[in-house]
Amino acid sequence: MIRLLLPLLLLSILIGCNKSNPHPEEIIDSKRLGQMILIGFRGAEIDGNHPIVRDLRELNIGGVVLYDYDRELGTFGRNIESQDQLLQLSSDLISNASTPPIIAVHQDGGIESPLNKLYPTAISPFSKTHFSDSATTISYSRSFAQEFMVLGLNTNFNPRLDLKTPSNKAPTPGIISSDPEIVIQQANYILDEYDKEHLFSVPKYFPGYSSDYHPADSTNNITDVWSENFLKPYQSLLSERDISGIMTAHSFNANIDSVWPATLSKKTITGLLRDSLGFKGVVISDDLQKPIITSRYDMETAIAQSLNAGVDILYFGNNFEYDKDLAPKVLRAIQQVMADGRVSKDTVEESLNRIEKLKKDVIEELCSCFNF
Repeated sequence: MIRLLLPLLLLSILIGCNKSNPHPEEIIDSKRLGQMILIGFRGAEIDGNHPIVRDLRELNIGGVVLYDYDRELGTFGRNIESQDQLLQLSSDLISNASTPPIIAVHQDGGIESPLNKLYPTAISPFSKTHFSDSATTISYSRSFAQEFMVLGLNTNFNPRLDLKTPSNKAPTPGIISSDPEIVIQQANYILDEYDKEHLFSVPKYFPGYSSDYHPADSTNNITDVWSENFLKPYQSLLSERDISGIMTAHSFNANIDSVWPATLSKKTITGLLRDSLGFKGVVISDDLQKPIITSRYDMETAIAQSLNAGVDILYFGNNFEYDKDLAPKVLRAIQQVMADGRVSKDTVEESLNRIEKLKKDVIEELCSCFNF
């Protein structure tokens, strides 16, 4: 009996090992996987001992997101203090990167836009009291497009393409209009100016948040206020322009998926954005550390669902709760969900191919301008 049981025991051990340890040909080099990570960090200056330098050199992360406001500390000046300082920081990030990095901000006209303190007189044309005409939008967008280049920034998560929805709260700055035709018109003006400077512009948030959503909220259900009008700006821009990247929303929308929020929904990202609307570029998640995600899902679940949904770049702002070792933890989580079979190698390779094309076609040239 014992002789019969031993082979079965050995076989079960081998099967168990195979589930958690992929064959060598199924392993993707960790430095390629690092390109899927976009992360925030603390510090207006960096040196060789800074964790973000390690992340750029050793992990080969895809890029960084810069903030002025630190949510956990409740203070300003997290990454941005002055124009000269920001240019130096951008240059140092590029010079320490193994691969040309995305250096991104959310300068979208919102009250927490990170460059607001550097340019206090630049009033957003999309605030309730100041949006007047197209000339204002063009002038505002042109000035910031030029400043991005002066500051060494190569990516802006803007414009917002979601529509204003009924709300008891004050309108969310940065949302252009409830009329999709106005959103299309104004978004084209913004992108025209950004394109002149060859910036990587990332329209957001697909397929939309409600106007009363705040980043610190733990929920946003837009089922009752969402309509197919939310898709019109995306349909128009994708048919008429070369859009290289789009950022997701974490909102729940039962009109599309009754189980998962948009970022984690294959029906939303692959089914609607890629298959129905024909988007071929890079999909970037909204911050996966927002409470709307972390209050419901652990890191591995959020990563696995995002990648399977069709997201390419996983954005961790590292701002709600700071962790200097967050990037290595994200990388290990990616490796784990691949090792246990929750995400296939083919899925990851498709994302990496899109990211590598973006880096070659867009980011590499932008970084070369500041590599001094």
